[in-house]
Amino acid sequence: QVQLVESGGGLVQPGDSLRLSCAASGPSFRSYTLAWFRQAPGLDREFVAAIRYSGHTYYGDNVKGRCTISRDNAKNTVYLQMDSLKPEDTAVYYCAADRQIILSSIRDPKAYDYWGQGTTVTVAS
Repeated sequence: QVQLVESGGGLVQPGDSLRLSCAASGPSFRSYTLAWFRQAPGLDREFVAAIRYSGHTYYGDNVKGRCTISRDNAKNTVYLQMDSLKPEDTAVYYCAADRQIILSSIRDPKAYDYWGQGTTVTVAS
């Protein structure tokens, strides 16, 4: 069983940067694929980024070039650095983890077994 706790959300202005963190508890953290999704009101949950145990990273088209996902296995933590934030980035951001996800499903929220409670990011002037 993996427990995930996100932090770092808040209210920022367009163009600002923000770093989200997700602390995980449970065994074998380094073997998990970790991902960030987001969900705006009235919309489906959207893939943001993922990082595999190998360190390979994947990004959603809407954030590519503006976000960086990283992991610190010693701290059992995954990060999402977001730059050049836009109002359309406003959403609840969720951390997700799965140990047996296949590459073709890495962008599918239904493929992840473990989820955090979410942290809210609001981008407004």
